[in-house]
Amino acid sequence: MTNKKIRDYGINIGSFLTGKNNSITDVKGVKVGHKTIDNGKIKTGVTAILPHEGNIFKEKLVAACQVINGFGKSTGLIQIEELGTIETPIILTNTLSVGTAYEALVRYMLDHNDDIGDTTGTVNPIICECNDGEINDIRGLHIKQEDVFEAIRNCDIEFDEGNIGAGTGMLCYDLKGGIGSASRVIELDNKEYTIGVLVLSNFGSLEDFVLNGDHIGPRLKEKIKEIEEREEKGSIIIILATDIPLSSRQLKRIIKRVYPGLSRTGSYTGNGSGEIVIGFSTANIIKHYEENDIIDIKIIKEDRINRIFKATVEATEEAVLNSMICSNSTTNRKGKKVYSLKDLI
Repeated sequence: MTNKKIRDYGINIGSFLTGKNNSITDVKGVKVGHKTIDNGKIKTGVTAILPHEGNIFKEKLVAACQVINGFGKSTGLIQIEELGTIETPIILTNTLSVGTAYEALVRYMLDHNDDIGDTTGTVNPIICECNDGEINDIRGLHIKQEDVFEAIRNCDIEFDEGNIGAGTGMLCYDLKGGIGSASRVIELDNKEYTIGVLVLSNFGSLEDFVLNGDHIGPRLKEKIKEIEEREEKGSIIIILATDIPLSSRQLKRIIKRVYPGLSRTGSYTGNGSGEIVIGFSTANIIKHYEENDIIDIKIIKEDRINRIFKATVEATEEAVLNSMICSNSTTNRKGKKVYSLKDLI
C-alpha cells in the first residue's frame, strides 16, 4: 500500500490496538480490489469486497444491515434483513451505475455457480453506492460491466485508499473523500479477534469537521475560502467485517455503533444523506446445501459485547479520517480544485 494513513501523521484514534495493516483485510479471508477511472471530467470507479476466499454462494456468512438514513439506492438489503446472510461479494460504485454493477455481479455469480437459477434459486447481489456527481460526470454512465469484473480480479489483502475505485469522485466534509479503512483487535477467551471497517465517504460540510476531538473545520475553511456553502446531502457506505462468532442479531447491534464513530468526525446525517451499513462475520459458515435440519453456530456472550461496540466506534472514526488523508487533491467536473486534507494539515 502506498498511502500514508492518519496514524502516519501522529494522530492516533482511540485506545484499542489495530490489526497488522489497520484495514478491513486484517480479518482473515477478506480482500478488497478497485477499478479506477480518472480521465478529465470522468472520475469514478468500482470497489469490490470479497468476504472470504471460498464460494460465497455455497458458503454464506452471517450478516446484518442497518439503514441510518435511507436516501440511497443500494440493492440486496431486504434479503440480508430477512435471512441474516450474504452470498455474494459486495460492490461499491456511483449511484447511477448500480444497475450495471448489479448485472455484472449476477454474471460473475452465474459464471461461478452452474446451479443458480437452474437447480436452485436465484442470488442476492449486494451493490452499494454514493453520488459522485459533484466531481464526476455521472450522467455519462461510464462504468461498464468489465470494470466490475476487474475490481473483483484485483481483490487482495493490500489495497490503496483515498480517491481510488468507487472513491475516485467522492467528497467528505467538502474535501476529497473516498475509500478508507481501519481495524481493531480485541481479546475474547484469551484469543485475538479482529474488527475491520471500510467506508466509502461522501458526506459532511467542512464547518462541521472534527479531527480527533479538535473542531478543525472552521479553521480549514478560513484557509480555503473559495469553498462554497452547500447543504449537507452526502452519503456514506460502511462495511464491517469480523471473525468474532456472532448471530445476525448481535451483528445488527454492533453495526448500529458505527454512528457514534461518524458523529465524532462531525456528522449529523443530513436529510439527503444515504447512510448504509453492512456487517458480516466469517466465523460461522451457513452452507447452501446443508444436509442437517439443525445446525450449530457459535455466538458471543452478550455481556462481553461492549468492547466490540467501542472498537467499532474507533475503527469507523479512523476509517473516515483515512478516506480523507489518503486522498489526493483533484479537480471537479467544472475544473474547480478539490482539496485533500493532507494538503491542509
